[in-house]
Amino acid sequence: MDTNGEAANSECTPFDKAGYFSEMSFWWLNPLMKMGYEKPLEDKDVPVLGTTDRAQNQYLMFMEKLNSMKQSQSHATPSVFWIIVSCHKRAIMVSGFFALLKVITLSAGPLLLKSFINVSLGKGTFKYEGFVLAAVMFVCKCCESLSQRQWYFRTRRLGLQLRSFLSAAIYKKQQKLSNAAKMMHSSGEIMNYVTVDAYRIGEFPYWFHQTWTTTVQLCLALGILYNSVGAAVVSSLGVIIITVLCNAPLAKLQHKFQTKLMEAQDARLKAMSESLVHMKVLKLYAWEGHFKKVIEGLREVEYKWLSAFQLRRAYNGVLFWSSPVLVSAATFLTCYLLKIPLDASNVFTTVATLRLVQDPVRTIPDVIAVVIQAKVAFTRISKFLVAPELNGQVGKKYLMGIDYPIVMNSCGFSWDENPLKPTLKNINLFVKAGEKVAICGEVGSGKTTLLAAVLGEVPKTEGTIQVCGKIAYVSQTAWIQTGTVQDNILFGSLMDRQRYEETLARCSLVKDLEMLPVGDRTQIGERGVNLSGGQKQRVQLARALYQNADIYLLDDPFSAVDAHTATSLFNDYVMGVLSDKTVLLVTHQVDFLPVFDSILLMLDGEIIRSAPYQDLLADCQEFKDLVNAHKDTIGISDLNNIAPHRGKEILTNDTDNIHGNKYIEQAKSSPVDQLIRREERESGDTGLKPYMLYLSQNKGFLYASLCIISHIIFVAGQISQNSWMAANVQNARVSTLKLISVYIAIGACTIFFVLSRSLFIVVIGVQTSRSLFSQLLNSLFRAPMSFFDSTPLGRVLSRVSSDLSIIDLDVPFAFMFGFTASLNAYSSLGVLAVVTWEVLFVSLPMIVLAIRLQRYYLASAKELMRINGTTKSALANHLGESISGAITIRAFEEEDRFFSENLELVDKNAGPYFYNFAATEWLIQRLETMSAAVLSSSAFVMALLPPGTFSPGFVGMALSYGLSLNNSFVTSIQKQCDLANKIISVERVSQYMDIQSEAAEVIEENQPAPNWPQVGSVEIKDLKIRYRKDSPLVLHGITCKFEGRDKIGIVGRTGSGKTTLIGALFRLVEPSGGKILIDSVDITTLGLHDLRSRLGIIPQDPTLFQGTVRYNLDPLEKFSDKQIWEVRCIYTCNFIKFSPLSN
Repeated sequence: MDTNGEAANSECTPFDKAGYFSEMSFWWLNPLMKMGYEKPLEDKDVPVLGTTDRAQNQYLMFMEKLNSMKQSQSHATPSVFWIIVSCHKRAIMVSGFFALLKVITLSAGPLLLKSFINVSLGKGTFKYEGFVLAAVMFVCKCCESLSQRQWYFRTRRLGLQLRSFLSAAIYKKQQKLSNAAKMMHSSGEIMNYVTVDAYRIGEFPYWFHQTWTTTVQLCLALGILYNSVGAAVVSSLGVIIITVLCNAPLAKLQHKFQTKLMEAQDARLKAMSESLVHMKVLKLYAWEGHFKKVIEGLREVEYKWLSAFQLRRAYNGVLFWSSPVLVSAATFLTCYLLKIPLDASNVFTTVATLRLVQDPVRTIPDVIAVVIQAKVAFTRISKFLVAPELNGQVGKKYLMGIDYPIVMNSCGFSWDENPLKPTLKNINLFVKAGEKVAICGEVGSGKTTLLAAVLGEVPKTEGTIQVCGKIAYVSQTAWIQTGTVQDNILFGSLMDRQRYEETLARCSLVKDLEMLPVGDRTQIGERGVNLSGGQKQRVQLARALYQNADIYLLDDPFSAVDAHTATSLFNDYVMGVLSDKTVLLVTHQVDFLPVFDSILLMLDGEIIRSAPYQDLLADCQEFKDLVNAHKDTIGISDLNNIAPHRGKEILTNDTDNIHGNKYIEQAKSSPVDQLIRREERESGDTGLKPYMLYLSQNKGFLYASLCIISHIIFVAGQISQNSWMAANVQNARVSTLKLISVYIAIGACTIFFVLSRSLFIVVIGVQTSRSLFSQLLNSLFRAPMSFFDSTPLGRVLSRVSSDLSIIDLDVPFAFMFGFTASLNAYSSLGVLAVVTWEVLFVSLPMIVLAIRLQRYYLASAKELMRINGTTKSALANHLGESISGAITIRAFEEEDRFFSENLELVDKNAGPYFYNFAATEWLIQRLETMSAAVLSSSAFVMALLPPGTFSPGFVGMALSYGLSLNNSFVTSIQKQCDLANKIISVERVSQYMDIQSEAAEVIEENQPAPNWPQVGSVEIKDLKIRYRKDSPLVLHGITCKFEGRDKIGIVGRTGSGKTTLIGALFRLVEPSGGKILIDSVDITTLGLHDLRSRLGIIPQDPTLFQGTVRYNLDPLEKFSDKQIWEVRCIYTCNFIKFSPLSN
């Protein structure tokens, strides 16, 4: 990561170095395009972002503006939206200027056309007017291209800056989120804010100027129409107003459906991330089927809103695609009624004007959809950004030599921030410097909450609290980051070799590291999946020790390790190396208590006694009960084998193990041995594969064919409409009424085909989404545990959130527009070629060149989009880890480091996206210049030939199609490129649709008897287990037999294979050799569901699902409330008795 950061600072980016000409023509992109064409681009080939575009600068600029606004308006909270606008005023104004310039140059087209028709009728004002007009047309088209490219590029860049800023702001916010706010915004929702909502808002600036330029363009168009058809323009205006009015209620509905769709997506994502995180538990209990059904049910709700939203979008499309047809019909009909004469000049000026306006008018539904999506997304993010934060009520100071580093005076704490529902009450705690304090009590008595209160995590309702010194914290459930063991221990601190080696020895990690493939450089997966429970806990202890803090808060760290390691850790770690530190240790190990300076006994959220061990034992009945209960369980333990004094004892055998540190020397990690592989992505041109995959779902080809046929008929109808006009407008034998009636009749028929085309595309979209999601979900739920161990959750979540959202909402319409725009462009070219065949000399080479250019562009663009996808996974993964480890990050005060890591990941994700959209503009600018050349050469041919060679009607028709050729040709390439970029999401989702699955859930011909296993005897014969084909054996030929109803204890050092042996009984890992027989049945011959559903287990890591206690006891809802109450689980009853949320 750091190397990139250095590169970023040392080198000036190509865009920063670009001069005025290079910036306007995108010349600065040439080296990257060339490299992308010569070889597939890698992450390292993508230049870094310019300083202005980096997330940090955007975030700082926003905060500066926010603070200055807060000072100026002392009473009201400034709106996030207006702060963003004021930060980017200049960029909005400059892009707005280019948008206006584009509209003006575009509107010059029909006026030039009118002059040209007059020249062809022999009404020219001077000799070479035709040639001058052809040249002016070329210049106008080039200006139009230049201004539109700058408009699009600048707004896309602004969108990128917005997206980066919002991603950073959301990350910063989640670092400070209060407990109450976390109940409102789950980790799945926060992930959605970054991967989906921020993306939708980033799309908005690109469309923003369309909202007003379309209006300006319509006004100019009406002016030109008034110039050519006079008063008949009123009817055109009427039709436009009716169209817009018809759209108003649709837009409101669309907004409602989009909001509901996002809510449904949140609920589904929440359920998915919960299932994926707890997949091991689901497999052990054979619950995958139930949880999969729940997700499918939530997805059905999503389909309901998706269909509703897409149907409104389709109706919108029909409304606006048919509006040019309706406007021209109304205009010509009014001309007839008002007796305004129709001739080639005014008819084709009208047609040309409407053809130019139809593209922006057709994009109105898209603009509306984007504005609505952005508004919904913005509302959701704004709500999150103003959610309650931790209020930092703990007074933290860093003063040396303080006598009492932790002081709590008459404190009350409540997770609900409600004084009437205290979690802890009447807490008086004075801890001396260097004191060792043990906290004990029954489960649920408030021990962990007390540590959280010291950290400032629990809202204080009364009293005062003061904490002095640097804190290190070890949580009850280990939080491990994706990365190497070394990264997890150093945790952002600099490497001090001597201290590091001593830390490893004190935490009994030396032997464990020798067993790992590449020592402390071994990649440990998300949540530390390739470490045992005890190893994870010891990595946490090492992380805390290495920080060399003043106060150590240890939340039951010895529960996950064996007795021998626990004793060794206690002597060496707590009483040894931490002898002069202040320690608060939550523990259930009574054996360790005699040597503590003070013991806090907790009950129901209160400290009922605080005294040394002997005093408590003498006169506190509750404490006696606790110690006796422990002795009854363990058998009388010899307390004397715990060191009675505090000395820096170091277990000699462990220290001796640091000879030469062979585990550290294996620093160069070989990628083969690493658990977490690089994220797979396609490379080069995958051809039609992803398109075919998309269309081959659920009769996709049938609907796609019907959609294409509908559009071909629509285009043919439009051409025949205009040809009829061109051929007969000067024909005296065809009455004006007949001329207009036939024109309107053809137009009316075409509208039906626009409707059918739009409906077919919605059907394709919903059916394909349904099919792809169903395959993806089946594949994920049937994947073996090894897949989840080696795949960071962020990779899966980025596919089921942002990629799926693109497939749901964008891909179907991208397919339709990609095809329809291409057909429109080729039909325009066809009309030009039929009228002036000479233009083929220019247009054919141009088509060949355009296709070559497009290929040249796609070579780079596709790779950039793929890199954008993989970097998005890394960003999602980092966010997910930061949310789950928020308390640890805050305890170590590492928020700033994590925030800067996040900023770097945001920039790494934004870089490929920036160069991708710049490349799109690079391509389109070159194509537009070429199509301007075709149009002006066509006009040039017409000017060369003597007047009267072509009928004015056909000159008008050819040029009206020619003027829109530029637009339609570019739109065609743009939409094809947009589709090529969007289809990458299909490609990414398909990568997880064919994961090699586990063995069959049920084997029909080999189902066990209903009462199996009856006896419960287990025979293991020469069992060998390895986690992956290329990894060493974990269990080396175990043979043993357990008789039915025996109680067997499995002991051994952490990492010795105890959990693996239990996993083998459930076939979480298939045996490499040997077999396991339960009641003489070889378990590998059974279906996995049959096997796992007949065995019971209490997993090592405690797992709770979001929901009530009742739901957690019986997620499948198989039992009645009465049956559940009859399970006399003392802990559950106790918990329910004191819990304020007893449901």
